[in-house]
Amino acid sequence: MRLIGAGLLLLLPLMAVSLGVGAARIDLGAVLTDPWATLVMTESRLPRTLAVVLTGAALAVAGVVLQALVRNRFVGPETTGTAESAALGLLAITILAPTAPIWIKMGAAAISAMAGTAIFIWIIRRLPPREVMLVPVAGIVLSGVISAVVTFVGWQTDMLQYVGTWLMTGEFSGVIAGRYELLWIAAAAAVLAWFAADRFAILGLGDSVATGLGLSPKAVLRMGLAVVSVVTAMTITTVGMIPFVGLVVPNIVARLMGDDLRASLPVVAIWGAALLMACDLIGRLVIFPYEIPVGTVLGVLGAGIFLWLLYRRPARATA
Repeated sequence: MRLIGAGLLLLLPLMAVSLGVGAARIDLGAVLTDPWATLVMTESRLPRTLAVVLTGAALAVAGVVLQALVRNRFVGPETTGTAESAALGLLAITILAPTAPIWIKMGAAAISAMAGTAIFIWIIRRLPPREVMLVPVAGIVLSGVISAVVTFVGWQTDMLQYVGTWLMTGEFSGVIAGRYELLWIAAAAAVLAWFAADRFAILGLGDSVATGLGLSPKAVLRMGLAVVSVVTAMTITTVGMIPFVGLVVPNIVARLMGDDLRASLPVVAIWGAALLMACDLIGRLVIFPYEIPVGTVLGVLGAGIFLWLLYRRPARATA
């Protein structure tokens, strides 16, 4: 509970600051009386703040679920081909049905992300069990292959600008009311993960253990794939790829709390939202009134945190 409280004490002030930061100057005290301030707040500031919170929380939870499925702490949605697969599905549906409604594009991205993640799991299940570091290497190789396919198809169809938006930016400057609501679906998927946390934890112990306890490993795996794929697809569709949140936050929380998945998921969600909110504010304030994409800030900060995790010994043993 202390970690939840500390996370909220950090997240809520960051959200308040986010509501007050922007190129347009408004009086927060006059939001209810000034039509201009109300418009800016409801159409831009509040949707952006909610989008950052939903994205950070959902990606962090998706990272926990994915690590439980593959039984490896050094993977995340952005290093297993999941994000690139979502972009491939989104690119395909954009080419084949450019006028399709957003929910069809979202579904195509989610299905493609699920297929890509399933391929990754199929690959790593055939790796030597003792070679733990081969798992992230396999994920990076698969991500590179799928990314190359996406880039080639985008180049052939003159859609590289879209590919860059999905895979390279990761920023919230274009988020306004009506363009972020898909992220509530990602949040719902993260809540589903909390209800199924015990199943994911048991599956992480091995297929034989899960079967012995009366679970269907394939059914639990499909549920986990659905959670990770929906979260990743919604993020790619709305704001582009956000690196490191689903990788570093679960690792930090696991070092502090161990492997109690149900207890750690709310902590992971809150701290994932806080990390992304802090990085978004840094990107907005460093060269104000211009912005640095949050993906760029996270690329630097997240890499530093990940290196620290690699070289620092765990503070406590995990089960």
